[in-house]
Amino acid sequence: MNPPRERIFNVPGIVLALAALLLGMHLMMEFVLSIAQANELLTLFAFSPARYADVVPRWLPAWWGPQLWTFVSYGFFHANFSHLFFNLVWLMAFGPPIARRFGPWRFLGFCAATAAGGAVAHLVTHLGELAPMIGASAAISGAMAAAMRFVFQQGGPLGMLGRGEEESYHVPAAPLSAMLRDPRVLAFLAVWFGVNLIFGIGAVAMPGTEGTVAWEAHVGGFLAGLLGFSLFDPVRPTTPPDAGPVPSSTTTNDEAHRQ
Repeated sequence: MNPPRERIFNVPGIVLALAALLLGMHLMMEFVLSIAQANELLTLFAFSPARYADVVPRWLPAWWGPQLWTFVSYGFFHANFSHLFFNLVWLMAFGPPIARRFGPWRFLGFCAATAAGGAVAHLVTHLGELAPMIGASAAISGAMAAAMRFVFQQGGPLGMLGRGEEESYHVPAAPLSAMLRDPRVLAFLAVWFGVNLIFGIGAVAMPGTEGTVAWEAHVGGFLAGLLGFSLFDPVRPTTPPDAGPVPSSTTTNDEAHRQ
């Protein structure tokens, strides 16, 4: 009996569907809608801290609907094709391991929760600001953080002792306290937060973004993914919470916040 053949393009369908939706939304904004129609759509679905201020501009919808759904809906819009491209690259890198572990519906719920975490962080740090925020980076940052919880584990996706592709994505996750003692995880966190700080202070321009980078939303999404991982994870831990680490083998205008 011949062993099963590896798929050349091995990305879960839900990740491909999400990527197609993001691309389709941007194509519609660029080539189907007029500038006035696109801007009107953004007033309804982009995240703007001014929507929650005491005095809201008359043209900005501030009833309960946009005040709720924009915590997630802003992630479906991108400033330009470069902005979209780099987010799709990171989505294809970090979305598949989370989708394989969580399943499609948990994965979508997780993306919504981490997008909302990014919006909360942006709101707290930009109270009353009018400029809208768009982009999927907060949700993708959350996926990066979630991946850190299990990819380094023995038998996990990055381990030399992996037990097969599908099983490697369902190894028990490291307890958070143990994970934060892992030098590899600490190195990743140092690089990730350092890069976001550099982009945040404007020392280096992030590809695809000519306006302000909403780095606070990146951090909010990352922390939401790191701390909220267990709420979505269907794999139950097999080690006590206080156990040590599991050993391993080794908008359309430039003033909008893009993330």
